[in-house]
Amino acid sequence: MNAHQIVYLVFGIVLSVALVFDLGLLSKKNKSITIKQALNQTIFWVGLAVAFFVFLWIEGPALAADSGGADVSKHQLPFEFLSAYLMEWSLSIDNIFVFILIFNSFGVKEAYYSRVLLLGILMAIIFRVIFITLGVALVAKFSWLLYIFGGFLIYTGYHMFKANEEEQFDPHNSKIYKFLKSFLPLVNHDGGGKYMIRENGKPVYTTLFVVVILLAAIDLVFALDSIPAVMGISKDPLIIYTSNIFAVLGLRSLFFLLRGAVTKFDYLQQGIAIVLVFIGVKMLGEHYLSMWMSKTSQVALSLGVIVLCISGSILYSIVLEKRGTPKDVIDDSVK
Repeated sequence: MNAHQIVYLVFGIVLSVALVFDLGLLSKKNKSITIKQALNQTIFWVGLAVAFFVFLWIEGPALAADSGGADVSKHQLPFEFLSAYLMEWSLSIDNIFVFILIFNSFGVKEAYYSRVLLLGILMAIIFRVIFITLGVALVAKFSWLLYIFGGFLIYTGYHMFKANEEEQFDPHNSKIYKFLKSFLPLVNHDGGGKYMIRENGKPVYTTLFVVVILLAAIDLVFALDSIPAVMGISKDPLIIYTSNIFAVLGLRSLFFLLRGAVTKFDYLQQGIAIVLVFIGVKMLGEHYLSMWMSKTSQVALSLGVIVLCISGSILYSIVLEKRGTPKDVIDDSVK
């Protein structure tokens, strides 16, 4: 087995044990999650990702040899993982905005949040693995697709930066919900916590079923931005897979931790938008950038920009909130 195969094996084992631990010890069926429990679970998943980063650091020389030897520094892949994970983690925070809208729109009871989120996220992981596999295969065969991805990230980032509350997502008007409604018998209640029940002898699908499908589908829509962004940081499938899965698995605990505070981060979206534009520009100019900056330095630059933009946008939102600056005054000053 080469170094990449060993890392995949370790990742699979650790992930399996972590899921059993999370499901068996940290989660209870139809129970509300407290802030303390959410914090513990968030620390658990983030700590696991950090531990995996340390493992990659130790395996760095062997991974570099697998990836091209002299062309790849021994610590390049660990830093790529950390950058990609932070990128995905910050985009996961943006997902929470939409998840809150979906839960509120369908009137999901808080006791069902954890179970519904879990199923939605597990489905999202399956979809992402398929999406990443196709994306990596296409880029390997048609490298020029990276330029299209770069342009798409710039376009997405620009529109995300300009987006306002009037463009807020409405789950009941989404194409996904309308598609489900067109061929499935849906009911406007949760069926007592069930996904499918029988009414008049016929199977019907509850709001919980709809919400699970919406969560998985919406995450896949977000993946259209996040996966190309990660490809702008690393071309190694190992980094793309692991950073995505670690970030998505931590999304459930992050939801419970931030669901009350996330609406306070008024400028987080702008911070993420700047990161997407930066990664897009970097992808388009990578050939020229590589002439005067090593790949490791490029990764370090990406990491710095991600940390600066995300933390800066959150701190800026908090400072303005504490000062009590009226929102319309803030918006006018940004224009």
